[in-house]
Amino acid sequence: MKEEIRPQVDLSGDSAWTPFDAPALVGASLRFVSGEADGNRYRVRYYKNQQGQLRARIWFGPETEGPPGHAHGGSMAAVLDEVLGLAAWTAGYPVVVGNLNISFRNLLPLEQVVTVDSDIVSVDGRKIMVHGAIRDGETVFAEGECLCIARKKTD
Repeated sequence: MKEEIRPQVDLSGDSAWTPFDAPALVGASLRFVSGEADGNRYRVRYYKNQQGQLRARIWFGPETEGPPGHAHGGSMAAVLDEVLGLAAWTAGYPVVVGNLNISFRNLLPLEQVVTVDSDIVSVDGRKIMVHGAIRDGETVFAEGECLCIARKKTD
């Protein structure tokens, strides 16, 4: 049986970012993207920036492939779903995602580490709007707009 290669991946963030265990806010069962720390699908590390916004460093491994040599759009959608939902949880809103709109901008090469940023743009009662993007420097691979719904106390 062939041994599976698991490359080393540097997920370190900007020096102004503080490591943060965002997935711990929602429990182990809700870690579709971040659940396997050394897998060949995703590798994720979360941070907060100086303003308290959630950021993630994510590696898209070979198991996320869609177009040859590039991440599948569904894999990018899954990342935006997790990061933007966790951004709301990080800001103190226990939510579920009600709607997620994604605009794909560029093909994302496999085995590349990218940054996913997030920003809570509005809160209206139980509706929390979160925006974010998957990027590497100035290159944007996908942008997302997420309407999160705060859970009722009985949920």
